[in-house]
Amino acid sequence: QVQLVESGGGLVQAGGSLRLSCAASGSIFSIERMAWYRQGTGKQRELVADDSGGGSTDYADSVKGRFTISRDNAKNTLYLQMNSLKPEDTAVYYCYADVRVTRYDWRTPYWGQGTQVTVSS
Repeated sequence: QVQLVESGGGLVQAGGSLRLSCAASGSIFSIERMAWYRQGTGKQRELVADDSGGGSTDYADSVKGRFTISRDNAKNTLYLQMNSLKPEDTAVYYCYADVRVTRYDWRTPYWGQGTQVTVSS
C-alpha cells in the first residue's frame, strides 16, 4: 500500500506565501512523475504543476512565475512553493504520483487526500 500525505495548507492573505509538502510512503520501488493538482468549489480538478522526474517541469499558465515545484528524491517528498497568492488560488490541492511498487510492475497512479488552501482578499 502506498500513501501520499499532503501538509502545509491553510489560510493566508492575498500576496502571501505557502509551502505545500507531499510525503510518499509504503511499498515503493521508484517514483517517476509527481504533480500538484487543485480543485476549487464548482470547478474541475486541474493540473497546477508537473515534475516528470526527468529534469523537466511544467506549470499552468495561471501560476507561472508564482509557483515552484520541487522534489527531494531521497525522502520521496514533493513540494510546492506558492508566492504572491491570489483569491482565485483558493482550492483543495492534491498530490499525485506515478509509483512503481516493484521492479516488475507497471507504474500506478496514487493521489493524496488533499489539503485546503484559502486566500483572502
